Amino acid sequence: MTTLTNIGWTPMFPRAAAVVTDMGAPLSHASIVARELGIPAVVGTGNATMRIKDGDRVRVDGERGTVEVLPSRG
Repeated sequence: MTTLTNIGWTPMFPRAAAVVTDMGAPLSHASIVARELGIPAVVGTGNATMRIKDGDRVRVDGERGTVEVLPSRG
């Protein structure tokens, strides 16, 4: 999760389970790289970096364009 990505982020994408950005569109860097690698992505959320905290578990549905914060395990 980040505000925005650029080409310098490309080496990190294969390590990601999903990509969530505050800014972006269907043809943004994050969308294109995630699609090519088969990684779910939701871009242009507007405020994900403010709403999701370190350690939160999330469910990212790239087809529906949803990001859900899951209940903690414990």
